[in-house]
Amino acid sequence: MYTVFIVDDEALIRDGLKQIIDWEALGFTVCGEASNGEDAEKEILEKQPDLTLMDIRMPRKLGLDVVASVREKDFKGRFIILSGYSDFKYAQEAIRYGVEFYLTKPIDEDELLSSVTTIKAALDSENRDQDTYDLLKKKARNVILHDLVTVGLETDSDTIADLELEAGIFQVVIYENFNSQPGSTFYSFADLLKVSNKQEHTFYHFTEDSKDVILLKGTYALNRFQDFLNHYEDVNPPQKGSPMDSLFISYGRPVKQLSELPLSYKDAAFLISRRFFCMPGQHTLGYAELPHFNTASTLQPEKLQHYADYLVGYLQTFNRKNVVTTLTEMENYLYNVENSISEVKLFLTDMYLRIKEKINLIYNTLTIPFPTNSNVIDYIEKKPYLYEIIQFFSEQFEMIMNATGNPSRNNVLDDILYYIDHNYYNNIKLESIAPLFGYNSAYLGKIFNKTVGESFNSYVDHVRIEHSKEMLLAGNLKVYEVAERVGYRNVDYFHKKFRKYVGESPAEFRKQNGSTAEDE
Repeated sequence: MYTVFIVDDEALIRDGLKQIIDWEALGFTVCGEASNGEDAEKEILEKQPDLTLMDIRMPRKLGLDVVASVREKDFKGRFIILSGYSDFKYAQEAIRYGVEFYLTKPIDEDELLSSVTTIKAALDSENRDQDTYDLLKKKARNVILHDLVTVGLETDSDTIADLELEAGIFQVVIYENFNSQPGSTFYSFADLLKVSNKQEHTFYHFTEDSKDVILLKGTYALNRFQDFLNHYEDVNPPQKGSPMDSLFISYGRPVKQLSELPLSYKDAAFLISRRFFCMPGQHTLGYAELPHFNTASTLQPEKLQHYADYLVGYLQTFNRKNVVTTLTEMENYLYNVENSISEVKLFLTDMYLRIKEKINLIYNTLTIPFPTNSNVIDYIEKKPYLYEIIQFFSEQFEMIMNATGNPSRNNVLDDILYYIDHNYYNNIKLESIAPLFGYNSAYLGKIFNKTVGESFNSYVDHVRIEHSKEMLLAGNLKVYEVAERVGYRNVDYFHKKFRKYVGESPAEFRKQNGSTAEDE
């Protein structure tokens, strides 16, 4: 509804003007009246009516003087002058002050109705234009703000003032739904900020890539946000079902220059893309937790093999402590690589399948209840967090150790002998297996020699020779193939060791024991 203000020194005329037309039907409501020029001027400036009906002859101040005075004070409302004089001079002066219509008394109802209807149409047009202008201005403002935060934009003092960005410090915050389940309740962090900041205009809010972005501005806003972080990170984690329990928030570094806003935004955007690395129940991730990339910050095939080999070794030695240590080391390594989450998951899948293949090869006489490869791939692909995959690995590794464990092993030497029995075909050295059991090689060598009664290398040779004898008698392998199968890469060295421990060559042993296989 528009407002109309009526000014006439006669109460009867004022009452008549209220009744002569249906103001409400025309879209107006009478907001007040005045009986003299001074009061009229004061009320007009205070109420800012859209339309004023003004008698030209008023006590204390003439109607045209009132119009001239309020125009000087930037009053934009419309006027209809009511006068008992049809003098052209008055009409001309009225037009000069932007008066829309000059009507003579007695007022003709149809003439007044036509004038008010014309003014109403003009007001409607102005409002439509203003609404369009305001909408375009808001859109332009949002585009400028968006580009200023996300990619950087040169700004002049007028733009800064218009965006109310005259603050000494800024910080970008991004938030999204904490829960991935469809239909889960999701609260607006921007609305929560409005409440906590007591409606203070201390932040801007827009969306980018389906995520909500907040630009905090000024010390007050940043301090309030830090109070919030201290409360929910250190003191009281969000309660189940609370508004904060529905949110995941990342935040970039505070910056002091508008030109640095993209740095804070990139921090927050990068961190929110790495929720995969968060711990259970973690709702925030800040710039202090950014990974430390270097020249080797991409996944390396040799690293994959390194972790797979070490974990297989620790599983065979039932070294749970080192299994945990290796998984922790791997978590830290993965956190500091620049690869995508899908590439990290592929790395983890490949590593697990290599371990599974190696364990099945080593313990080929056992039936170990591994999940199928497709189930493993599907499981790792669907898990939103790294800690869930690590937990899966831990459970699988415990299952492997339980399935392959030797009930008669009472001490570390039993573990070492068990390891040798299942790895004799590899290039086993005391220096390489000692760390798997938490010992240095010199100390372990002394314990081994004292307990077993022979040196480590001698024991490995005995195991290899015993297995080679079985293979020679089976008759389906040539001598050099047997040598390789039991861990001797040089067939001449194998001959030397075999003669030392058996007293004859491999070919003679095979012949003496009735085998007819051909030797090479």
